[in-house]
Amino acid sequence: MQLKILFVIDGLEFGGGERVFSQIIRGLAPESYDIHAASFPEGAFRFSLPAHVTFHAVDFSRRTDFRLFLQLYSIIKDHGIEIVHGQGGRAEFFARIAARLGGAKAYISTIAMPVEGYDVPSAKRILYEILDRTTERLVTRFLVCSSALERVLIEDHGIEESRITKIYNGIEWQEYDPHLLGEERSEIRTKLGLASEVPLVGAIGRLVWQKGFIFFLKAIPNIFHAVPQARFVLVGDGPLRAILEEEAKRLKILERTTFVGYTKEAKKFLAAMDVVVIPSLREGFPMVTLEAMALEKPIVATEIDGITEQIHSGKEGILVPPQSPESLARAVIYLLQERAYAEQLGKAARKKVRAQFSVEKMIGETTKVYEELTAQFHRGEVT
Repeated sequence: MQLKILFVIDGLEFGGGERVFSQIIRGLAPESYDIHAASFPEGAFRFSLPAHVTFHAVDFSRRTDFRLFLQLYSIIKDHGIEIVHGQGGRAEFFARIAARLGGAKAYISTIAMPVEGYDVPSAKRILYEILDRTTERLVTRFLVCSSALERVLIEDHGIEESRITKIYNGIEWQEYDPHLLGEERSEIRTKLGLASEVPLVGAIGRLVWQKGFIFFLKAIPNIFHAVPQARFVLVGDGPLRAILEEEAKRLKILERTTFVGYTKEAKKFLAAMDVVVIPSLREGFPMVTLEAMALEKPIVATEIDGITEQIHSGKEGILVPPQSPESLARAVIYLLQERAYAEQLGKAARKKVRAQFSVEKMIGETTKVYEELTAQFHRGEVT
């Protein structure tokens, strides 16, 4: 008998949350699960789903429209949904209440970033916090992707440890085989006008403050002073793009730095890089780290929660203090000059991804939660 499960996420962008949900959905056996998904009708998330998924268009761009609750309630009620699995503060407020009133037997909440960490105006953040705290009691199980997030839920939100399960995000590491991406590396370097031997240092992600890309740019003058042949690339788009480009002009590094903007070829750009920089100020469990690790790339990242569970400094990469362009520059320079050590870090990183951060492992552990909750509500233990 199939378990009827509904995934709810706003889907306004295709970020890490949408990617994880897409991975889980594609990994569930259709013969065991009747899968439904509720998300923004025109988002990339919708088009990432396999054909056997029943998609329900829900326009979460309306944000505070009470009709969102009525729509989710109808989906749950009409299709006999047993488990609702939600992610994202805006979508979850409506989904949690709809699941309880619609008769779902369990609600799972994936927390990739607590609402108090959202990059929104303070008044809106306070509202999100109130709505989130009000509906937390409706959640059967919280899923978190790091020990740091688990601590936040326990210590700051007062969630019982028994209601929390830690499952690391995973990637399709086989698709990031560095030995199979030689053509992609050459293709991107040709686009950038770079010869194969030119050192390329890059960063990738949404251009928002928590990614810390301003500190990457500030590190570049020191890097090219020590390694004059080095070139730099920043891949991604976002609200801070104009500000970052102005900073690059101020630092006089535009001739050496390419702003790529949004691209669907992120994997190719990673393959083209010689050192990957992750200068984040705040993270949940960044996927770009795992991708770079799988590609055996030498990584310089900030020593913050989430990243410290992916990389041990000196073993799979080098960690530096956040907001320190000087430390970041020193680490990058060292990796560019000590290529044997950089290669050693990269090989160790790929080995760790295979062992701990595979998508198969993530799906397997998530499936165990579904099975555990199903057994509990069949025994009448979930209310």
